[in-house]
Amino acid sequence: MGGRLEGKVAVITGGVSGIGLGTVELFVAEGARVVAADIQDEKGAMLEARFPDQVRYAHCDVTVEAEVAAAVKQAADAFGGLDILFNNAGISDGMRAIAEIDADTWTWIYNVLVRGPALGMKHAVPLMAARGGGAIVNTASIAGLQAGWGPIAYSSAKAAVIHMTRVAAAQLAEQQIRVNAICPGLIATSIFGASLGLPRAVADQMAAQVAAHAAKVQPVRKAGAPDDIAQAALYLASDASAFVTGTHLVVDGGITVGPRHSWDQSGPSPFAEMFGDAFAPPQPAQS
Repeated sequence: MGGRLEGKVAVITGGVSGIGLGTVELFVAEGARVVAADIQDEKGAMLEARFPDQVRYAHCDVTVEAEVAAAVKQAADAFGGLDILFNNAGISDGMRAIAEIDADTWTWIYNVLVRGPALGMKHAVPLMAARGGGAIVNTASIAGLQAGWGPIAYSSAKAAVIHMTRVAAAQLAEQQIRVNAICPGLIATSIFGASLGLPRAVADQMAAQVAAHAAKVQPVRKAGAPDDIAQAALYLASDASAFVTGTHLVVDGGITVGPRHSWDQSGPSPFAEMFGDAFAPPQPAQS
Protein backbone atom coordinates (compact mmCIF):
# COMPACT_ATOMS: atom_id res chain seq x y z
CA MET A 1 0.00 0.00 0.00
CA GLY A 2 1.43 3.39 -1.00
CA GLY A 3 1.81 6.39 1.24
CA ARG A 4 -0.38 9.47 1.19
CA LEU A 5 2.08 11.27 -1.09
CA GLU A 6 3.02 8.37 -3.34
CA GLY A 7 4.17 9.68 -6.71
CA LYS A 8 4.24 13.31 -5.55
CA VAL A 9 7.18 15.71 -5.81
CA ALA A 10 7.70 18.44 -3.22
CA VAL A 11 9.97 21.40 -2.60
CA ILE A 12 10.46 22.32 1.07
CA THR A 13 12.35 25.49 1.95
CA GLY A 14 14.21 25.57 5.23
CA GLY A 15 14.26 21.82 4.75
CA VAL A 16 17.32 20.63 6.65
CA SER A 17 16.46 21.53 10.24
CA GLY A 18 13.52 22.06 12.57
CA ILE A 19 10.06 21.98 11.05
CA GLY A 20 11.46 21.64 7.54
CA LEU A 21 13.52 18.58 8.38
CA GLY A 22 10.61 16.94 10.18
CA THR A 23 8.46 17.54 7.12
CA VAL A 24 11.05 16.17 4.70
CA GLU A 25 11.28 12.99 6.78
CA LEU A 26 7.50 12.59 6.94
CA PHE A 27 6.95 13.32 3.26
CA VAL A 28 9.61 10.76 2.31
CA ALA A 29 7.96 8.20 4.59
CA GLU A 30 4.68 8.89 2.79
CA GLY A 31 6.19 8.24 -0.63
CA ALA A 32 7.15 11.69 -1.88
CA ARG A 33 10.36 12.72 -3.55
CA VAL A 34 11.63 16.00 -2.10
CA VAL A 35 13.93 18.87 -2.90
CA ALA A 36 15.13 20.22 0.46
CA ALA A 37 16.11 23.85 -0.10
CA ASP A 38 18.21 25.57 2.55
CA ILE A 39 21.46 27.47 3.18
CA GLN A 40 23.01 24.88 5.53
CA ASP A 41 25.00 22.95 2.96
CA GLU A 42 26.62 20.45 5.34
CA LYS A 43 23.28 19.41 6.77
CA GLY A 44 21.85 19.30 3.27
CA ALA A 45 24.54 16.89 2.09
CA MET A 46 23.88 14.65 5.09
CA LEU A 47 20.15 14.65 4.39
CA GLU A 48 20.69 13.78 0.74
CA ALA A 49 22.98 10.92 1.78
CA ARG A 50 20.28 9.57 4.11
CA PHE A 51 17.70 9.45 1.31
CA PRO A 52 19.70 9.11 -1.94
CA ASP A 53 16.74 8.08 -4.06
CA GLN A 54 14.15 10.45 -2.61
CA VAL A 55 15.86 13.70 -1.57
CA ARG A 56 17.90 16.27 -3.41
CA TYR A 57 19.45 19.23 -1.63
CA ALA A 58 19.42 22.70 -3.18
CA HIS A 59 21.36 25.62 -1.75
CA CYS A 60 18.69 28.29 -1.59
CA ASP A 61 18.58 31.69 0.05
CA VAL A 62 14.90 32.56 -0.42
CA THR A 63 15.74 36.24 -0.75
CA VAL A 64 17.63 35.46 -3.98
CA GLU A 65 15.16 34.85 -6.80
CA ALA A 66 17.63 32.95 -8.96
CA GLU A 67 18.24 30.46 -6.16
CA VAL A 68 14.51 30.01 -5.54
CA ALA A 69 13.96 29.42 -9.26
CA ALA A 70 16.84 26.92 -9.36
CA ALA A 71 15.49 24.96 -6.38
CA VAL A 72 12.07 24.68 -7.98
CA LYS A 73 13.61 23.72 -11.35
CA GLN A 74 15.62 21.00 -9.61
CA ALA A 75 12.35 19.28 -8.72
CA ALA A 76 11.52 19.03 -12.41
CA ASP A 77 15.03 18.08 -13.45
CA ALA A 78 15.53 15.40 -10.78
CA PHE A 79 12.01 14.07 -10.35
CA GLY A 80 10.01 15.13 -13.39
CA GLY A 81 7.75 17.88 -12.06
CA LEU A 82 6.30 19.53 -8.96
CA ASP A 83 3.13 18.87 -6.99
CA ILE A 84 3.79 20.42 -3.55
CA LEU A 85 5.54 23.55 -2.30
CA PHE A 86 6.07 24.10 1.42
CA ASN A 87 7.29 27.67 1.95
CA ASN A 88 8.79 27.08 5.37
CA ALA A 89 12.11 28.95 5.54
CA GLY A 90 12.01 31.44 8.38
CA ILE A 91 13.88 33.86 10.58
CA SER A 92 13.01 36.21 13.38
CA ASP A 93 14.37 39.34 14.98
CA GLY A 94 14.74 40.29 18.61
CA MET A 95 11.91 41.52 20.81
CA ARG A 96 12.56 45.24 20.25
CA ALA A 97 10.22 48.22 20.34
CA ILE A 98 9.19 49.61 16.97
CA ALA A 99 11.18 52.79 17.57
CA GLU A 100 14.37 50.72 17.88
CA ILE A 101 14.13 48.74 14.63
CA ASP A 102 16.07 50.05 11.66
CA ALA A 103 14.80 50.00 8.10
CA ASP A 104 17.24 47.28 7.02
CA THR A 105 15.78 44.89 9.60
CA TRP A 106 12.26 45.43 8.27
CA THR A 107 13.52 44.77 4.74
CA TRP A 108 15.37 41.61 5.82
CA ILE A 109 12.39 40.17 7.70
CA TYR A 110 9.93 40.87 4.89
CA ASN A 111 12.31 39.61 2.21
CA VAL A 112 12.60 36.22 3.92
CA LEU A 113 9.09 35.79 5.33
CA VAL A 114 6.88 37.41 2.68
CA ARG A 115 8.87 37.94 -0.52
CA GLY A 116 10.46 34.49 -0.20
CA PRO A 117 7.16 32.58 -0.25
CA ALA A 118 5.89 34.87 -3.01
CA LEU A 119 8.90 33.97 -5.17
CA GLY A 120 8.43 30.29 -4.36
CA MET A 121 4.84 30.45 -5.56
CA LYS A 122 5.81 32.43 -8.66
CA HIS A 123 8.21 29.76 -9.85
CA ALA A 124 6.22 26.74 -8.64
CA VAL A 125 2.91 27.62 -10.29
CA PRO A 126 3.90 26.87 -13.92
CA LEU A 127 5.23 23.43 -12.97
CA MET A 128 2.13 22.64 -10.89
CA ALA A 129 -0.18 23.82 -13.65
CA ALA A 130 1.63 21.52 -16.08
CA ARG A 131 0.78 18.60 -13.76
CA GLY A 132 -2.89 19.61 -13.55
CA GLY A 133 -2.71 21.26 -10.15
CA GLY A 134 -0.93 21.12 -6.82
CA ALA A 135 -0.80 22.22 -3.20
CA ILE A 136 1.08 25.12 -1.64
CA VAL A 137 1.56 25.40 2.11
CA ASN A 138 2.96 28.55 3.72
CA THR A 139 4.34 28.70 7.25
CA ALA A 140 2.71 31.59 9.09
CA SER A 141 2.50 31.85 12.90
CA ILE A 142 0.16 32.56 15.78
CA ALA A 143 2.19 35.79 15.96
CA GLY A 144 0.34 36.79 12.78
CA LEU A 145 -3.00 36.35 14.56
CA GLN A 146 -2.52 38.01 17.95
CA ALA A 147 -0.16 40.45 19.62
CA GLY A 148 2.26 39.09 22.19
CA TRP A 149 3.58 36.00 20.41
CA GLY A 150 6.55 37.45 18.56
CA PRO A 151 8.55 40.53 17.61
CA ILE A 152 6.68 43.25 15.75
CA ALA A 153 8.41 42.90 12.38
CA TYR A 154 8.12 39.10 12.44
CA SER A 155 4.50 39.23 13.59
CA SER A 156 3.36 41.70 10.93
CA ALA A 157 5.18 39.70 8.24
CA LYS A 158 3.40 36.53 9.33
CA ALA A 159 0.06 38.36 9.19
CA ALA A 160 0.95 39.28 5.61
CA VAL A 161 1.63 35.60 4.85
CA ILE A 162 -1.85 34.67 6.07
CA HIS A 163 -3.53 37.20 3.80
CA MET A 164 -1.22 36.47 0.87
CA THR A 165 -2.30 32.84 1.25
CA ARG A 166 -5.97 33.82 0.89
CA VAL A 167 -5.40 35.99 -2.17
CA ALA A 168 -3.14 33.42 -3.85
CA ALA A 169 -5.74 30.70 -3.21
CA ALA A 170 -8.33 32.80 -5.02
CA GLN A 171 -6.00 33.54 -7.93
CA LEU A 172 -4.83 29.96 -8.40
CA ALA A 173 -8.12 28.11 -7.96
CA GLU A 174 -8.79 27.92 -11.71
CA GLN A 175 -5.45 26.11 -12.12
CA GLN A 176 -6.44 23.55 -9.48
CA ILE A 177 -3.73 24.78 -7.11
CA ARG A 178 -4.72 24.95 -3.47
CA VAL A 179 -2.97 27.38 -1.11
CA ASN A 180 -3.14 27.17 2.69
CA ALA A 181 -1.09 28.28 5.68
CA ILE A 182 -0.09 26.77 9.01
CA CYS A 183 0.14 28.90 12.15
CA PRO A 184 2.47 27.13 14.59
CA GLY A 185 2.54 27.97 18.27
CA LEU A 186 5.50 27.26 20.54
CA ILE A 187 7.47 24.67 18.60
CA ALA A 188 10.84 23.52 19.94
CA THR A 189 13.16 24.66 17.14
CA SER A 190 16.24 26.85 16.87
CA ILE A 191 14.32 29.91 15.63
CA PHE A 192 14.00 31.27 19.18
CA GLY A 193 17.74 31.33 19.73
CA ALA A 194 18.38 32.54 16.20
CA SER A 195 16.07 35.50 16.81
CA LEU A 196 18.40 36.57 19.62
CA GLY A 197 21.40 36.47 17.31
CA LEU A 198 22.92 33.39 18.93
CA PRO A 199 25.21 31.04 16.98
CA ARG A 200 23.28 28.20 15.37
CA ALA A 201 24.75 25.56 17.71
CA VAL A 202 23.60 27.54 20.75
CA ALA A 203 20.24 28.24 19.13
CA ASP A 204 19.77 24.51 18.60
CA GLN A 205 20.38 23.97 22.31
CA MET A 206 17.75 26.57 23.16
CA ALA A 207 15.17 24.38 21.46
CA ALA A 208 15.50 21.98 24.39
CA GLN A 209 14.64 24.82 26.78
CA VAL A 210 11.52 25.61 24.78
CA ALA A 211 10.54 21.96 24.92
CA ALA A 212 11.02 21.89 28.69
CA HIS A 213 8.83 24.92 29.39
CA ALA A 214 6.22 25.17 26.62
CA ALA A 215 3.97 22.48 28.09
CA LYS A 216 3.45 24.63 31.19
CA VAL A 217 1.95 27.60 29.37
CA GLN A 218 -0.73 26.03 27.15
CA PRO A 219 -3.82 23.82 27.51
CA VAL A 220 -2.25 20.82 25.75
CA ARG A 221 0.40 19.73 28.23
CA LYS A 222 3.11 18.71 25.84
CA ALA A 223 5.73 20.67 24.00
CA GLY A 224 5.13 21.33 20.34
CA ALA A 225 7.50 19.40 18.09
CA PRO A 226 8.45 19.75 14.42
CA ASP A 227 6.45 16.60 13.68
CA ASP A 228 3.25 18.32 14.89
CA ILE A 229 3.67 20.87 12.10
CA ALA A 230 4.84 18.25 9.62
CA GLN A 231 1.61 16.31 10.17
CA ALA A 232 -0.39 19.48 9.45
CA ALA A 233 1.68 20.08 6.31
CA LEU A 234 1.04 16.49 5.22
CA TYR A 235 -2.71 17.00 5.56
CA LEU A 236 -2.68 20.25 3.58
CA ALA A 237 -0.37 18.81 0.91
CA SER A 238 -2.30 15.57 0.43
CA ASP A 239 -5.61 14.71 -1.18
CA ALA A 240 -7.11 14.50 2.31
CA SER A 241 -7.53 18.29 2.12
CA ALA A 242 -8.83 18.39 -1.45
CA PHE A 243 -11.74 20.63 -0.34
CA VAL A 244 -9.55 23.04 1.66
CA THR A 245 -7.99 26.21 0.28
CA GLY A 246 -7.41 29.80 1.33
CA THR A 247 -7.37 29.13 5.05
CA HIS A 248 -4.90 28.82 7.92
CA LEU A 249 -4.59 25.89 10.30
CA VAL A 250 -3.62 26.82 13.85
CA VAL A 251 -1.36 24.19 15.47
CA ASP A 252 -0.53 25.67 18.87
CA GLY A 253 -1.55 23.36 21.70
CA GLY A 254 -4.50 25.66 22.37
CA ILE A 255 -2.35 28.57 23.54
CA THR A 256 -4.48 31.08 21.64
CA VAL A 257 -7.88 29.84 22.86
CA GLY A 258 -7.99 32.58 25.49
CA PRO A 259 -6.23 34.01 28.53
CA ARG A 260 -4.75 31.58 31.02
CA HIS A 261 -7.71 31.67 33.41
CA SER A 262 -9.91 30.31 30.59
CA TRP A 263 -8.13 26.95 30.74
CA ASP A 264 -6.26 27.02 34.07
CA GLN A 265 -8.53 27.38 37.09
CA SER A 266 -5.59 28.27 39.29
CA GLY A 267 -4.78 31.28 37.09
CA PRO A 268 -5.92 34.78 38.16
CA SER A 269 -9.15 35.92 36.52
CA PRO A 270 -9.88 39.64 36.09
CA PHE A 271 -13.58 38.86 36.49
CA ALA A 272 -13.00 37.11 39.79
CA GLU A 273 -11.01 40.10 41.00
CA MET A 274 -13.83 42.47 40.03
CA PHE A 275 -16.87 40.42 41.01
CA GLY A 276 -15.66 37.96 43.61
CA ASP A 277 -17.34 34.61 44.12
CA ALA A 278 -19.77 35.09 41.22
CA PHE A 279 -16.87 34.42 38.84
CA ALA A 280 -14.87 32.03 41.02
CA PRO A 281 -14.07 28.68 39.41
CA PRO A 282 -16.50 25.87 40.30
CA GLN A 283 -15.47 23.65 43.19
CA PRO A 284 -15.58 19.85 42.90
CA ALA A 285 -18.60 18.21 44.49
CA GLN A 286 -18.11 16.72 47.95
CA SER A 287 -18.85 13.00 48.30
